[in-house]
Amino acid sequence: MYVSLRQVPAAPATGAAPAGAPGRRVAPVVLTLGFVSLLTDISSESVAAILPLYLTVGLGVSTLAYGLIDALYQGVSALVRIAGGWGADRSGHPKWVALAGYALSCVARVGFLLSTGVGAIAAVVAADRVGKGIRSAPRDAIISAATAPQHTAYAFGVHRCLDTVGAVIGPLLAFAILWWIPDGYLTVMVVSLGFALLGVVLLGLFVEDRPASATTPGAVAPVGPRPRWRDLAAPGMVRLLVVAGMLGLLSVGDGFVYLALLERGGFAAHWFPLLYVGTSLAYLLLALPLGRVADGCGRARTMVLGHLALLAAYVAAAAPLAPAVGTLVALALLGLFYAATDGVLAAIAGRVVEPALRASGIASAQTVVALARMASSAGFGLLWFWVGPGTALLVVAGALSVVVVPALVVLAPLDRTEAAR
Repeated sequence: MYVSLRQVPAAPATGAAPAGAPGRRVAPVVLTLGFVSLLTDISSESVAAILPLYLTVGLGVSTLAYGLIDALYQGVSALVRIAGGWGADRSGHPKWVALAGYALSCVARVGFLLSTGVGAIAAVVAADRVGKGIRSAPRDAIISAATAPQHTAYAFGVHRCLDTVGAVIGPLLAFAILWWIPDGYLTVMVVSLGFALLGVVLLGLFVEDRPASATTPGAVAPVGPRPRWRDLAAPGMVRLLVVAGMLGLLSVGDGFVYLALLERGGFAAHWFPLLYVGTSLAYLLLALPLGRVADGCGRARTMVLGHLALLAAYVAAAAPLAPAVGTLVALALLGLFYAATDGVLAAIAGRVVEPALRASGIASAQTVVALARMASSAGFGLLWFWVGPGTALLVVAGALSVVVVPALVVLAPLDRTEAAR
């Protein structure tokens, strides 16, 4: 059995493009990382799907307290995300930095088995998110480095599709377990740990450790000065960080949207995990088409306009629609929002900086968004507590409607620059 793709014997020359060549839309390593993310997302999303309900209904915590825990979930990864990207760029070993992050999240699954109080769960959530923060940028940098520039958003769409399959299976698994074993939260945690272990093993054995600045499989990264922080401050990067941060402040955590839908009625609480499935299915269907649209029509434009879907999702969750209609529309719009923004943001960030700073650039963009969403979750919990879920969602939707056009104007030059290359 091969223990690394590096040890696979070279294929005889056939005239076809070698595996992972820049001309291919999707390199083998992208697929392998997609399956790693699939397994890991089954693990993480099975827990995430029950956490809002477990905390607010099972443990009876207020929406204010849930907002703080959701802020940890959204933002703690930001504290180490740049460090993960920087470590990958400086060391030239993105695989091992990513593996450390996956392994830490795996260990956090053990913590879930032992935690029952709100404080302990918050600590475990923080540890899990630290692991996510460490692994995300090195993994995305490997994807970006293995893909031709004209196919970057599409390759991220493929990876995010596989990732989302896991995000669909995870909540379904949690739903099935809770259906079979009422209050079977511990069983969900045990199953989650098993899938996390499988993801770590797959990454460790089958992903090649290739510098993110290399552009072809087996290539050696150009020798040159080590990356410096100030090199990240390119004009395009600054524009991206400012806009992504501003939009992130107006992005409410999905758990709040789902709790608002639950509060409107129309379905019983045990169906709650399936709300995550609905969003993930919509994302799964739309990630590849939106990746193609972003590559062809402009990634920055696609990312900004994707926030209109988020705005509409908030309105659908708050408007006096029939509960079933409002729920389905809100879930579809959330999926559309993620398809237009999640992988597309990484695709933009990986191209507006020099290759040697690719992981750091992606990490910087993801960190700004995560920190902004962390502040958003804490603030939205307070707003919900103060004015109620419907009004709070409409307030955020109104603010989004004000900032989308200026954001589009600020980021439009990035698309023009990319098209001119």
